[in-house]
Amino acid sequence: MLVLAGIPLMFMELSFGQYASQGVISVWQASPLFQGIGYGMFMVSTFIALYYNMVIAYNIFYLFASFNSDVPWRFCGNEWNTQACGVLNKAAEKNCTAYNGTYFNDTCYSVESHGWDMYNYIQNVSNLTSEEELKRVNPSDEFFHNYVLDITDGFHDMGGVRWQLALCLLLAWTIVGLCLIKGIKSSGKVAYFTAFFPYVVLLVLLIRGLTLPGSVDGIKYYVTPQWHLLGRAKVWSDAAVQIFFSLSPGWGGLITLASYNKFHNNSLRDAFIVGIGDCLTSFFAGFVIFAVIGYMAHDLQVDVTEVVSKGPGLAFIVYPEVVKRLPLSPFWAISFFLMMITLGMGTQFATVNTMHTTLLDLFPEKLRKGHRPTITLTVICGVMYLLGLTMTSKGGLYMLTLMDNYAGTYSLLFIVIAECLALSWSYGSDRFLKNISQMIGRHPGIYWKYLWQYITPCVLLFIMFFTWYDFTPSSYRDYVFPVWADVLGWMVSLTSPLMIPIVATVMIITARRDQRYQHMTLWEIIKMLTRPTEAWGPALEVHRREAAESSTRMVPMVDMNTMNTNNTVEKNNYKNEESDAKEPLTNGAVDA
Repeated sequence: MLVLAGIPLMFMELSFGQYASQGVISVWQASPLFQGIGYGMFMVSTFIALYYNMVIAYNIFYLFASFNSDVPWRFCGNEWNTQACGVLNKAAEKNCTAYNGTYFNDTCYSVESHGWDMYNYIQNVSNLTSEEELKRVNPSDEFFHNYVLDITDGFHDMGGVRWQLALCLLLAWTIVGLCLIKGIKSSGKVAYFTAFFPYVVLLVLLIRGLTLPGSVDGIKYYVTPQWHLLGRAKVWSDAAVQIFFSLSPGWGGLITLASYNKFHNNSLRDAFIVGIGDCLTSFFAGFVIFAVIGYMAHDLQVDVTEVVSKGPGLAFIVYPEVVKRLPLSPFWAISFFLMMITLGMGTQFATVNTMHTTLLDLFPEKLRKGHRPTITLTVICGVMYLLGLTMTSKGGLYMLTLMDNYAGTYSLLFIVIAECLALSWSYGSDRFLKNISQMIGRHPGIYWKYLWQYITPCVLLFIMFFTWYDFTPSSYRDYVFPVWADVLGWMVSLTSPLMIPIVATVMIITARRDQRYQHMTLWEIIKMLTRPTEAWGPALEVHRREAAESSTRMVPMVDMNTMNTNNTVEKNNYKNEESDAKEPLTNGAVDA
């Protein structure tokens, strides 16, 4: 899947943005009819940035909570714990019952010495009315749900804003704004830290994890192939989704960051380095996670499969449960959550930078002067923070889950398929490969043409089909979301791809009203809008002359002031100034 979809899409987007030095909307001067793809990417980035920073806020909350003599989720007995809370320790429980004792909350009680206490406890348990209340819940679970979230029962009761989470979210957006305030120069420097610090922490955690009993069992479970599963289409679909979403094509971040590359930067090399490096990093991180999961399974005397979790449960329940069992648990907790924050920030920088650059490219005369880029970024972060406050409420996790299910799944697949077809068929694979050869100094190979035109779109359609086929109503744990919530999710999901036909329709109507094209039929106008405009091409004049020597016939640029595509000269000048001090993509954007 990496070879058939991941790297081809990454190579395509990196080359596309680098060739024109434009953002996700203005870059579509290559084929103006499909400019809606850029608007769709902008909206996807907006939706993802909205809820992604909330996940970072959770990690910030845990980071601050870890600065104690002991982690607060180690034991029960806190104000947020319930009667169902109990420390899970199968080995200690087995030893206790062997001596006719009763194990509860990490303590062995003998009937002789604690008979009356046990009687009172039994009476309390007998008063519980539901089977759900009789299930034992570990302290890390209750810390997350009862203290961090103070979670409600569902969408019908969203509750008030958790001020602690609101402050953590404010800090997260403040960090994003400060790191991006100087544009690509400041974010590129910060990216050195966000890209390499997690590797240091992962290595330290792996070394520590391998010294724990049971870690080998977890790693064996991780690396042992289950060959019979290869016959299931769902497995291949999940693998493709993992490759697809880890490399982030379709978000707009790759195009935006590549637009700041030097014109002759080797985008093909970057695609392979980042693509393969991303997969190797994920594989390496798996050893870290399953080493400590194996230790936890050994400590609880249960199978590894009973410990494995997904979603927020892994980061905020399972791993904190493991950390508390380690010596110097606050140190390991701080290291882990600091790593999670830096990883999240790396992605968030690329996403918010896409939004910022897009707005500056759309309105260069108004937003690029003086301190206006800084003001624009401040407004973006401020508005996103206010919108994100809904997810800091007691029922905010339900909204976050809904956004995660819909904002970057179905819509993203549709957008990338449209992007692939527009570039390979409308703009033309041969022309695009010629543009790339001008940048990297050699022809990349004819096989990319067949990948972009046939193989990659078919793989993406395969992913989309099985994603729809396996659709289930949204849920969190045992709570199934109401129908209206899924309807809202579909509305969010469809908003982005609907921009493609909407913008195309507006551009056709705008062109038909132009006096210069009154003599043209509808089909002729559509064909004209699929061709590159006169403004399309490299930012520097010397590179534009090179391109002109081998380019095909260009058409006059349609007067589309309402679509904000007539400010290319000023945008290109700004890009030229930025490119003088920038580094190649692989030096500061691995997390994109």
